[in-house]
Amino acid sequence: MTEHVEALDLAPVERIIAAQRVTGRAALIPVLQQVQDHYRYLPEAVLEEIARRLRLPLSVIYGVVTFYAQFHLTPRGRHTIRSCQGTACHVKGGKAVLGALQRALAIRSGETTPDLRFTLETVACLGCCFLAPALMVDDQYFGKLTGRDVESVLEQFS
Repeated sequence: MTEHVEALDLAPVERIIAAQRVTGRAALIPVLQQVQDHYRYLPEAVLEEIARRLRLPLSVIYGVVTFYAQFHLTPRGRHTIRSCQGTACHVKGGKAVLGALQRALAIRSGETTPDLRFTLETVACLGCCFLAPALMVDDQYFGKLTGRDVESVLEQFS
């Protein structure tokens, strides 16, 4: 997916880079993190602008972005749902919760709803086995769930 530079406001990129105390490669990861926070993903035109302003080859930028799982090249939802599929959650019904999420959102794990409201991910562990089965929406935990609980969880996030 190629964006046109005129379709994106690149002023935030300029502001983020200008606020850095370092330049070049030393600034790259913090710049990518802040830019992604702004756009919710890293559009191609934005990566090109970062490369130009930091005077780095675009291939270096892509190397970093594709190496670290925290960076995303496709649009993400306003809310990220992480469904735990670890041992405790699996044993206590985590698959049923994931299935209910997939049906309610009409997407699979790793996908984003067309309205950009939710991105659904599965994780190996959320570190809250006592709440199994559990999920997180953004930074909020929900536990001891059943598939029937999914709709009420989703309703809390507009």
